[in-house]
Parts: sequence; structure tokens; C-alpha cells
Amino acid sequence: MAQQADIVSHLNKRHIAPAFIQHEEKILEVIRHFDHLGYKVGKGRRNMVKHIKTDELDLNVKSFQLPNKINRVVYRFFRKSKARRSFEYAQHLLATGIGTPQPVAYFEERKALSFGRSFFVSLQLDEDLTFRTLIDEPDYPGREEIIRQFTRFTHKMHEEGILFLDHSPGNTLIKKEKEGGYRFYLVDLNRMRHRQNLGFKARMKNFARLTATDDIIAIISEEYANITNYNAASVYDCITRHTAANQKRRRRQKRINRKLGKYPGRNA
Repeated sequence: MAQQADIVSHLNKRHIAPAFIQHEEKILEVIRHFDHLGYKVGKGRRNMVKHIKTDELDLNVKSFQLPNKINRVVYRFFRKSKARRSFEYAQHLLATGIGTPQPVAYFEERKALSFGRSFFVSLQLDEDLTFRTLIDEPDYPGREEIIRQFTRFTHKMHEEGILFLDHSPGNTLIKKEKEGGYRFYLVDLNRMRHRQNLGFKARMKNFARLTATDDIIAIISEEYANITNYNAASVYDCITRHTAANQKRRRRQKRINRKLGKYPGRNA
């Protein structure tokens, strides 16, 4: 148990959202016993995500992979950690009306000349489906309407100057509303860009990681054109072109990683 206690004692940079400060001790206990609490969410090949419930809180806790040697210095002195970025981006999204699980806290292990472990804590959000469901299940009830509402959600994000760089199928959680609508929530937030007046190319490129499914791209193109002054055919052609380029890059990277014996993910 002494090793578990050391986790918290080493996390010398801590920030808890004011709304949750009264739960500080409980949150610290969750981090202290992270390895032995809750259950794993997803495959967790690089980072570990767990759903952990306490008497007072229903939490989603992400433990980030220990950075490589270069990034241990980068995150210590030059760049915000993934945990901190996740927390701050979540706050910004909520402030602009973009859905994401409520951020609770982040923790960092900062050494004199290096950076160690880090955690991001948010409230657990139990979705009804993800965008991936719409790809895997062509007959999913209300599929076209969900895609159209998702497109309007993405357009709102673009209007706020937000580029979610991990806009991929598993990173949008979807919840049904009683009146027939849907609410969308972004997760895995540590890669974002904020720009004023996003141009056409940047907006279309932002769809490139979602899907190569032609009918979904066609629906997105039509709906995005409906709520802008863009031409639907131009939207479709641009998304398709960027999607093909993204898939080509991914195939090339997988070949390289297989030769190197590496998991095809980004370095921490």
C-alpha cells in the first residue's frame, strides 16, 4: 500500500475545479488507489481510462502514459501536459456551449528537471451511442437525422473557432433526448486548436478522421452546405479528398510501425 500512497505524494501539481473542491479528499483517494479501483474503459494500449464510482461521485479518470524522455522535458518546461490541456479545453468547450463531460481535476508529477505521471478527472457520462455506431450500423434508427444534428454540432464548433484535431468516431458521445433530439459530447480533448474565422479548407479537413463511408460524407456535405453558403458538391469533394489523404497517411504509418515493431499510436 505504501507504493500506492506515493502516487499522490508525487503528484505535486494539483488543480481541482471549485465546484468539486469539497470532494478533494475523496478524489485524492481515487487517484491513490487508481490501479485497483473501478473498471477499465476502452483498450488502454497507451493511456488507461477507468470508470470509478464513490459514494459521492461518478468519475472517469484518465491516467496518461509516461512521456518519452524528450517529452518529459518538454512537458516540464515548455508545454502544458495532456492532463492540463484536457481540463482547460473542457472548460473552454463548456463555456462556449459545446458538450463535453464536466471536468473535475487534473494532477501532474513535476520533478526538478523532468515530468512524470499525470491524470485527468471528469464526471462519467454514459452515452447511448458514439459516432462509430453510425458507421458500423447502417440501419441504426434515426441514423440520418443524427448525422445531420452532428453536422450542425460540428458547425457550431467551427463557428466558435475550435478545431478538434481528434474528431474521430470514438471521440463523440451521443445521448438521446426525450423530445427526439440528440446531444453530443467530445472526449479525448488534449489536441485542439483555436483560431478566429476558420476557412473552408480547415473546416472540411476537420472531418477527415471521421469516416470514409460515402453516404455519411454525402449527408454531412449536404447539411453543412444547408447551414452555410458553401456548395454541397465542393464540400463533398473537399472532405473526400482529405479523408483519402488521411487514410493513405495512416496506412503508411502502420507499415512503418509494423517494421519497427511499434504500436501505431502517437508518442506520449
